[in-house]
Order: sequence, then C-alpha cells, then structure tokens
Amino acid sequence: MATEFQVPSPLVPTRESYYVRYCKQHAEGTWAVVDVSLDNIRPSPTARCRRRPSGCLIQEMPNGYSKVTWVEHVEVDDSGVHSLYKQLVSTGHAFGAQRWIATLDRQCERLASVMATNVPTGDVGVITNQDGRKSMLKLAERMVMSFCAGVSASTAHTWTTLSGTGADDVRVMTRKSVDDPGRPPGIVLSAATSFWLPVSPKRVFDFLRDENSRSEWDILSNGGVVQEMAHIANGRDTGNCVSLLRVNSSNSSQSNMLILQESCTDPTASFVIYAPVDIVAMNVVLNGGDPDYVALLPSGFAILPDGSTITATTSSAGGGIDTDAAGSSGGSLLTVAFQILVDSVPTAKLSLGSVATVNNLIACTVERIKASLSCENA
Repeated sequence: MATEFQVPSPLVPTRESYYVRYCKQHAEGTWAVVDVSLDNIRPSPTARCRRRPSGCLIQEMPNGYSKVTWVEHVEVDDSGVHSLYKQLVSTGHAFGAQRWIATLDRQCERLASVMATNVPTGDVGVITNQDGRKSMLKLAERMVMSFCAGVSASTAHTWTTLSGTGADDVRVMTRKSVDDPGRPPGIVLSAATSFWLPVSPKRVFDFLRDENSRSEWDILSNGGVVQEMAHIANGRDTGNCVSLLRVNSSNSSQSNMLILQESCTDPTASFVIYAPVDIVAMNVVLNGGDPDYVALLPSGFAILPDGSTITATTSSAGGGIDTDAAGSSGGSLLTVAFQILVDSVPTAKLSLGSVATVNNLIACTVERIKASLSCENA
C-alpha cells in the first residue's frame, strides 16, 4: 500500500509511506491490522518516513462495542516542519495514535449518521428524507476530502505549487480542471496559510461555524445575512453537522447560490469547510439524486491545538486521548484555505492579477478573524 499522512497545513510536509498491511483474526473476537514499510523492495532516497510495525488491535466487547488499541511506530525526518507546528508534531499528536483513534471514532459517527433511520422529525430544518440525507452527506464528504487535498500539497493530487507569488507565509497552488463533473472546468487556484491565535480551539471553532458571526470574516458573502435552511447532525457533539446556508445578499447575481458547510470536531482537530453550490443542483441532491455531478470548490478552516496544553496533560495523564486537546484551553493553530476558479477556460494563461486577488482575499480574511477574536478575547 502507498499512503500519504497529512496535517492540514502548508507548514507541515506530508508523510509518504510504502508498506505492506497484514490483517489477521488473532483469537476469538480479536483482530489485528499491522503495517510495516517495504523500503528494501522500493527504496527511495527522498523517503522521510519509515513505518516500523504499526497498526491496531480490535477486540470485540460484550456490549456490541469494540475496543481498539492503536500503536504508531515510525522513523521520520521532521526537519521540514515549521516552528509553529514543532511542538504539536514532536508530542505525537499531529501524526500519532491519538489522532488516528479520534479520526476512526469520528468516521464511525459519520457512518452511523448515514445509516440512521430513526431521525426525529420535530426540529425545524432537519433533513429526514433518507435518500436526501445520504446524498447530502456523500457530497459533504467529497467536499472535505477535496479541501484537505488542496491544503497539504498532496503528491497524490495534481496541484502545482507556484513559487514567488506573494507573501512567504501563503502557499499558492494551481490546477487545471477538465472533464470532471464534480468541479467547475477551468483554472483553479488554491491558497492556504497557517497562523497562531491566542484563543482556545473550541472558541475559534464555535466562532467560525456560527452563521450569525459569518459576516465578520466572510468577504465573499458581501455582508449579507446568512441563514441556515437545513442541517444533518452527524455526531454526538453539536458542532458535528452538515448545513445548507442561504446568503440573503443585495447582490442579485448571488440569489441562486447556497453554501454547503460541514463542521466537525474531535479531540485532536476541528474543521469548518464550505463551498458555494447551485440551488437547482442542491434540490436534486436533497431529493436523493446523484451528488457526484454537483460542481464545488471547497474553502474553509482547520483548527488544531498549539501543543502547549497537550504536553502538560499527557505528561500527567500518561497518554490516552485528552478530551480537551482540541478544546477549551491553550492557543490555536488555524489554517485558512481557499479554492477559487480564476478562469473558466482550462487552456488559459494564469494571470498575476488573479494570484494577487487570491492573496489579498486570504490576507483580509486572516485580519478579520484576528480582529474579531481579539475583541472577543479582550
């Protein structure tokens, strides 16, 4: 298997691994899934990450649950990690067992939401149509995956990094979109930057996902009032949900545009990811239609703890998932990323003006977030 492990930030290089995976029922009610690198079969001079025997032990519990024990054992060269993320990476919380257990738990919640049949019908805006729920959740999952691929300069995706295109702390990448029904055709720019905030991850997450405070940072909504039209809860935490938002803007050209948003949080990271979507296409999805033909370009935020409180809690608690790691104390590492269509002709030349516009958009958004959260923090 070939795998790419990512931290959602342009300041942390991805870790690529080529390994063999062995799955075996170890005993009655116990399964093991173990990986180990195959460097001797496909040696690579650029490999920065070697997986020693790593993986998980899954034990069946009498109450129908599973007990999962995860071991992450790697040799890695982390010299390319930016100083902002050094502490988070060196404590093991960026790529370690806690993160993968939390990710697994979060994915189980998402799958349970897709399969749920006992959806309460009393709440306003809750999508109860089973086929509509499945289609909307599938579309949101594609949006999240596309966002993550555009943030981390994934080698598995066809992004080209543009050098010398603006501020040192903003990475701008480009790709041409052709014959892909899930993306608008043309030239797409992806810009991402990461920075530290002296505010807890939970407060940053709650601020960014709240439609009532959206006008404080969302430049593209032109100060319009944002209202939630529909939502699907897809986790135990109230912050885990997929929403359909409407921007009531004075600009008539935006009247057919909705915003699809997924907000999700677990003990290691939080995300608020959104994309403008066409109202006609979303009606098809809400009626259970195929979401693969909805063109979208995701933008949004990845919020990680800065590592300061993690070091203290793990040293005293002796490991395990710290439920406050992405929670209510310490500072935050916030990544802001936009994917924007700058020319609807895939063969067009990329203009420096469009790169400058995207750089300016990201800089203004960062300043607005810093200003709003520093006022809140005062």
